[in-house]
Amino acid sequence: MQGSERSAVAIGVFDGVHLGHRRVVERTVAAARERGARSVAVTFEPPPAEVVRPGSHPARLTTARRRSELLSGLGVDEVCVLDFTLELSRMSPGDFAQAVLADRLRAATVVVGADFTFGHRAAGDVETLRALGDKYDFTVEAVPLLGGPSGGTVSSGEIRERLVAGDVEGAAADLGRPHRVEGVVVRGYQRGRQLGFPTANVETQPHTAIPADGVYAGWLECVPVANLPVVYEGERWPAAISVGTNPTFEGVPRTVEAYALDRDDLELYGVHVAVDFAARLRGNTRFDSIEALVDQIHADVAEARRLTA
Repeated sequence: MQGSERSAVAIGVFDGVHLGHRRVVERTVAAARERGARSVAVTFEPPPAEVVRPGSHPARLTTARRRSELLSGLGVDEVCVLDFTLELSRMSPGDFAQAVLADRLRAATVVVGADFTFGHRAAGDVETLRALGDKYDFTVEAVPLLGGPSGGTVSSGEIRERLVAGDVEGAAADLGRPHRVEGVVVRGYQRGRQLGFPTANVETQPHTAIPADGVYAGWLECVPVANLPVVYEGERWPAAISVGTNPTFEGVPRTVEAYALDRDDLELYGVHVAVDFAARLRGNTRFDSIEALVDQIHADVAEARRLTA
């Protein structure tokens, strides 16, 4: 923030930028307009759990770049990514409010979820924040948690559980969009190409939230990322997606592979791509013959085409 300009601030990890997060950020944008202030979404990288509980590494629903992109798409003037260090994790609620909210961001309003906690050992909650707001001249709004379509509340933890179960449609309902996995296309065993269905073998980033093993319908697209080649920009293809070890071929590590329907001409090695999951078609099966596998792939492709039409 520059000069004396005040801000309306949304704070959260915002992993996934799900429907509940969106309510917090959209309320922040509205509050900024009401006050003639700038709107700022504050998030953290790495996610706090990775620093506070080393080795826990909760599965990530979004990359840092994607999270910032989604937050920006909600209309905020600025996305502020705080480097979550041990030093930051040990700040008291009062020190955080003064150093980050008052001094750095010049907050006039702070908007959080109703279950928000902050400061060393999560010592501060919404009421703590309100008391600090009185001291440092900002108001606080707590946005009620959003109920999910199948009961409970929308949360990043719940979405992770859905993905572990292969319920990508349930995850999409809570996210407000299909779950996305990103990475660079690398060379695999090229068995898909040999069978007539060339796949993009996606090298995902560490700790990515990957759906359960199985076959899915969805989409494949190229995503521009700094220092990597950009091809087929703006193109997005319906896809059949395989997650798992491919039990018909032993000794294969767990992979995410996407076949762009009816495209055998794509050159994607070294390109950063995104795979969006629309629906689960089936679990993984070991086939007794290559012919049986190919027959099933044809059926999977037909169903993926229907679901993404």
